[in-house]
Amino acid sequence: MFIKVVAMLALVAAVSAEHAHSSQHIHKHDGHATEVTFKDHHGHHHHDYYTHPKYHFKYEVKDPHTHDHKSQHEERDGDHVKGYYSLHEPDGHERHVHYHSDKHTGFHADVKHSTHHIVPHHHHH
Repeated sequence: MFIKVVAMLALVAAVSAEHAHSSQHIHKHDGHATEVTFKDHHGHHHHDYYTHPKYHFKYEVKDPHTHDHKSQHEERDGDHVKGYYSLHEPDGHERHVHYHSDKHTGFHADVKHSTHHIVPHHHHH
């Protein structure tokens, strides 16, 4: 997931037009690794290492030329993930999504839409 986010942010930054605004922040917390021992289906013992997953990131794109406006914020601490994103859609709607997830209750999202009137700009030559 973390690698996908970094790749997406690089793509967003690469395609941003002149006068567009793009920002991103990623912070990964590297904790101490804990050894985990488990048996496979043949009864063989295996050793691996587990680090408590913890991160937060946010990004924002505001491009007045293409009207591409979006932002996202997400944080994770162990099995708990929560976040928010907003997106201006081409038809003038704005979508706001607050979500959270954990291993006990699964994924939940609260989606809201709002409408903004689009005023066309006429260029005179």
